[in-house]
Amino acid sequence: MRQVEHVHTAPRPHWVGDGFHVNPMFNHMVGDKRTDPFLMLDYASPQYFVPNQATPRGVGQHPHKGFETVTIAYKGEVAHRDSTGGGGIIKKGDVQWMTAGNGIIHEEFHSDEFSKTGGDFEMVQLWVNLPAKDKATPAKYQLLPNEDIPVVSLSQNQKTVGQVRVIAGEMIQDEQKISVIKGLGTTFSPINLWDMDIDANSEVSILIPSSHNLMLLIRQGDVLINDKNSAKQRELVTFETESDDTNTLDSVSIRTGENGAELVLMSGVPLNEPIVGYGPFVMNTEAEIRQAVFDFNAGKFGQMA
Repeated sequence: MRQVEHVHTAPRPHWVGDGFHVNPMFNHMVGDKRTDPFLMLDYASPQYFVPNQATPRGVGQHPHKGFETVTIAYKGEVAHRDSTGGGGIIKKGDVQWMTAGNGIIHEEFHSDEFSKTGGDFEMVQLWVNLPAKDKATPAKYQLLPNEDIPVVSLSQNQKTVGQVRVIAGEMIQDEQKISVIKGLGTTFSPINLWDMDIDANSEVSILIPSSHNLMLLIRQGDVLINDKNSAKQRELVTFETESDDTNTLDSVSIRTGENGAELVLMSGVPLNEPIVGYGPFVMNTEAEIRQAVFDFNAGKFGQMA
């Protein structure tokens, strides 16, 4: 059974632009948690926005290089555009997977429709590191519509007690790997990204490769993990990793309280490579950071249409 390492309380929130009020759950610039290959997690917990008929709230044009950004919309809508020509409206349940690779410029705003109507807004943005060999991969954009994301039922005593949306990676439902459900998102290293929704007063067991680092974000509700570690809304659970065996699996037990729980599961094989970050650029050396700044200033990241 995979043991909990620590339960982290959400840091104080801050604004990203004027549209995203986020708790920075972890960050590669601090490096105090076992997060590799994930770099950063911002969680915008549910917040009401009044209708806005003027300029939509959000973040204007800015660059990225050397990693991928993954945005999951739970409430509200996000409008995205980038210098590859990618873009669209990320609606409830949709996922945006943007590979910055060798350089991209993008912007993110509340959609026009959401700006006009207002309402509750909730989202997650995750930064996924790229292996050194893939830092210069061409930038690209994946929109993963809610209706196309595989959904797997969770059961307890042969009764359905929740579900998992397998956004990326795979979900193994038994130790013989007879049943494997693969996610929609394409990745450059082995990772899992799941949305989990578990009914009230239920217990489920999940399987994770022993070689993966593992984290759980508690979006809603409260849980008891492995019958000994409690975690509640806006807390991040990190786990011990004791094996690099790619052929074995660890189990984790999750028990919910009377309100059920909604979780984001992140797991992945650590890259174990140097990380040098400078704002929106994440590379492996200082020289590569200087080159990234030079390339951006030289217009090599493309232009917004």
